This record gives sequence, structure tokens and C-alpha cells, in this order.
Amino acid sequence: MTDRPRRPRRGLRPPVVQEERTVHRAVAAASVGNVAEWYDFGLYSYLAAGVLDRVFFPDFGPWAAVYTLGAFAAAFVMRPLGGFVFGRLGDRFGRTKVLSATVLMMAAATVLLGLVPSYGTAGLLAPLLVLLVRMLQGFSAGGEYTGALTLIAEYAPDRRRGFFGSWLEFSTITGYTLGAGTCGAVIALLPTDDLLSWGWRVPFMLALPLGVVGIYLRIRLEDTPAFRQLMERSPVLATMSSRRALQIVRRHYRTPALVAAGVVVAWNVTNYVLTNYVPTYLTSTLPRHGEGGTSGAVATGLQVAVMVLMLCAIVGVGRLSDQIGRKPVLMTGSVALVLLGLPAVWLLREGIAGQVLGLLIIGMCLMCFAAVSPSTLPALFPTMIRYSSLAVIFNLAVSLFAGTAPTIIEAAVTTTGNLDWPGYYLIGAGVIGILATHFLREHAGKPLDGAAPLTSSAELPPPPLSDDGVPLELPR
Repeated sequence: MTDRPRRPRRGLRPPVVQEERTVHRAVAAASVGNVAEWYDFGLYSYLAAGVLDRVFFPDFGPWAAVYTLGAFAAAFVMRPLGGFVFGRLGDRFGRTKVLSATVLMMAAATVLLGLVPSYGTAGLLAPLLVLLVRMLQGFSAGGEYTGALTLIAEYAPDRRRGFFGSWLEFSTITGYTLGAGTCGAVIALLPTDDLLSWGWRVPFMLALPLGVVGIYLRIRLEDTPAFRQLMERSPVLATMSSRRALQIVRRHYRTPALVAAGVVVAWNVTNYVLTNYVPTYLTSTLPRHGEGGTSGAVATGLQVAVMVLMLCAIVGVGRLSDQIGRKPVLMTGSVALVLLGLPAVWLLREGIAGQVLGLLIIGMCLMCFAAVSPSTLPALFPTMIRYSSLAVIFNLAVSLFAGTAPTIIEAAVTTTGNLDWPGYYLIGAGVIGILATHFLREHAGKPLDGAAPLTSSAELPPPPLSDDGVPLELPR
């Protein structure tokens, strides 16, 4: 006898047919809420340098930027805890209820951040409140992304899971781009005095309507077919303890857990190097070492341009993975990081043309992971522990390895004087990606573990027609 969870024999159960309209509603609910979540989460980083450090840490001299970024990093400390709590709740009470809560919490925290009094008004209480609110944002973010990708994966038809999953990362990039654009507009349009007194609060206040839309779409959505099947088949699993869920992962899903962690590390190291470190590298690190960098405005413009190009291509790559599989796309991105990571960094030191090409290389590598990971990761675990397993693994990997990447790279460059460290980090991410992809089981086109085959009404064959073209219920 064994307590290993039974893996249903694929193909023996009749497929579940989901209305195509419902699939689109589910993807929209997850994606729009995700736009709101990452718009909110990213605002602080866009306003940290030159605005928030002057509002909340004006008397800290050269350490103002350090304290401001320290408050930003506090969110990553809370993400694993948020993933643990929301993940277990999602596996117990359902995906949609928990995802409505994460959007509500993030929107409320972001509005509160916009209402925090300045240092000049509240003294040390102001930065303390900022720290607490950022921790609340990180707690919310810990449950949001993995819950959203679980929701989409469990609603998406088996044959098009890559296509629908890619819309989640489309929404993430959209949220970050929207946040960057809103902050850039406020900075450009307002005089410095107005910006520091009240203007910086405007982007945070806009989180409220975005959050309301996300909550509205999610609370109207029925829970996923896979979760409903689980509750019908074995409702007692909803009372499973966290300790028991951890035992199941450790005993029976150790390899999938390591594969998931490897994919997350490769994906998010590339993401944080591109979005968080490269702007600093171009505007500060290179000039400090006697190399030709660029202005902050140009660096931000190049970054936004790369993200826009990714938006144009990411859904197509997700659709391609439904045809050729997830592994070829992930392996392409991983190998490209190993071969092109260092040359891409060299190009960043070769003027504006080189910077454009270098950013494009890193962006295209990132897109290989971003387009297919949302459909790859949920397929590694069964329904009863999917949300909680992904939430813990994802957030631990991001917090320990990816979120720390910009700080470690900058420390290594400063200590050694070697400007190639970003390239070394990208190569390391690529190696991890190759190893993880090698041990990955191909899931494209297959049912999720623990769920019946899923198709949509749009994929059903057309009904037979009579001689005069009238649809027949049954063939003659």
C-alpha cells in the first residue's frame, strides 16, 4: 500500500466541455486583475529614485536611496509567506475567492501608500508606515501571480493552454508598462514642488478603479473545472493540513518541484536583470567605470520599447508552444542565455545602437520563458496541491535568487571592477534553465494532473447537416 496520490489514467474519462465564452471570461478576470496587481506593485520602484527618497527619507543624505530601496525589498521578504497562506486557502476554498482577496488587498495597500504623510509631516512614522504597507503589498503579491496562472491553466482547454496562459504574462507586462507610463507622465508634467507635495500620490490613487474592475470580474466567475471536479470527487481534501500537503510534495513531487524552481529562477533572473538592473547599469554603473552610458530618460524609453515588442510577440509564442511543445521554447531561451548573455552585456557598452540590440537579445530570451511558463508550471502538480505548491516554490525562488540578482550583481561589479557580471548571471540562469528543461515532462496538449481532459465548445466538431443545410442533433 502507498499514500501516493493516484494519477488518473489519461484518456479513459470523457472530456469536460467548457463554454468558449466562459474560458474568455476566466482569462479576462485573471488578466485584468493581474494588470491591476502589478501596476500597483511596480509604482514604488518607478518613483523610488528622485521622488519617494525625497518625500520619506529627506534627512538621510547619501543613505536615502538605500533606505528607499530597502523598503522596496521588504515586499520580497513577505512574498513567500503570502504564497504559503494564500496557496493553502486557494487549494481549500477555491481559486476565485482567494484571487478576489489578493486584488482587494493590493489595491487597498496601494491607496494607503498614496495617503501616507510625508517625512516633513509625520517624521520617522512616515518611513515606518511605508515599510509596513510595502510588506502588505508583498504579502498580496505572494498569492496573486501563482493563483492567476493556476486559474487560467485550469480553465484553458488542453490543446490551447499555452495560448491562454501567455495572456497572463501579457497582462503582467501591461501592468508594469502602465505603471511606468503613468509615473513618467506625472514626473514630466508637474513642477518639482507640486510633484513632491501631492503629484506623486496620483498614480497610487488610480489603483482604486483598477482594483475594483479586477475584483468585479473575479467574484462573478465560477471556480475552475479542475477544482470543482476535485470537490465533487473528494471534498475531504479541502481540509488537508499544510503539513500533509508538504509531505506529498516532498515524497512524490520532488522532481517536479525542483524543475519548477529551476524554471522560475531562470525566468525571473532574466526578468530582474532586464527590468531592474539594466537601467542602473546604463545610467550609473557604466559612467562610474569610465564607459559610455545613457540618461535615465533614454534607458527608460529603451526598456519600455522592448516591453512593447514583447507584448506584440508573446501571445504568438504561447500559441506556438501548443503546436511544438513547451520544452523546445524553454530550451531555446535557456541556450540563448548561455550563448548570448555575455555578448548582450558587451553590446550595452557600445553606444545607443548596441544598447538597443543588447536589450532586444535579453528581452527575446525572457519572452521564451514568459510566454510558456504560465502553462508549464501548473501542469507539474495535481489539483489538490497545485496552488499551494506553486505559490511557495515560485515565491521562494524569486525572493532568494531573482529578487536579489540586481543587488548581488552591482556588489560584484563594485568589488571587482568587472563589468561583465550581468552576463555571467545570465549565463548561470541559462544553465539552470537547461537543466530544469531537460528533466521537464512535456505537458502540451495533455490534461492537467488530477483533472479530466478539458476542451471548449469552440473545439467541438460541427454538427452534421441535413440535405437542406439544417443542423442535425444526431447523424443519420
